[in-house]
Amino acid sequence: MKKVLSGVFLAMVLMLVGCASGVKLNQVPVEDKSSSLVNADNVNALSGKSAVTSVQTSALGSINMGPSGVEKVVYFDYDSYAIKAEAQPTVESHAKFLSTDKSRKVSLEGHTDDRGGREYNLALGQKRSEAVKKSLTLLGVAEGQIDAVSFGKEKPAVSGNDEQAYAKNRRVEFNYR
Repeated sequence: MKKVLSGVFLAMVLMLVGCASGVKLNQVPVEDKSSSLVNADNVNALSGKSAVTSVQTSALGSINMGPSGVEKVVYFDYDSYAIKAEAQPTVESHAKFLSTDKSRKVSLEGHTDDRGGREYNLALGQKRSEAVKKSLTLLGVAEGQIDAVSFGKEKPAVSGNDEQAYAKNRRVEFNYR
């Protein structure tokens, strides 16, 4: 049901942006550099690392904002949706945080830099958010706790046309609800 709703949301986004190219997201080529993705074979290797699992609180009370002291962004290489080795502890920390309370929910928001077309970047952002979702589920998080969406290049973290700006925009953000 969640996958259907995510697909409906993505279809609505595409209709709203008014793209007239006729390119379907599943027809957009994206390089698969999945050799560094978390898979069932290396989940055990990850479990040996320690992770922060405490809960942040706000001035309004105990609002779950994710694990405190843990980055809420995973960055990606150019034209890739492979999770880098240095991001594995971040993903694991979020997995432990979500696993401690099955009522917690997170939206994984995929983003790209501004190079490439709208359709391509929406597809790449979705593949990035789905890669993080797959990693979380392999680490024991229930699929129902996770939504994976893409904003493509529409919501840059920083502006600029240099590699430093591009690198900050190629990301998946953890947005707890």
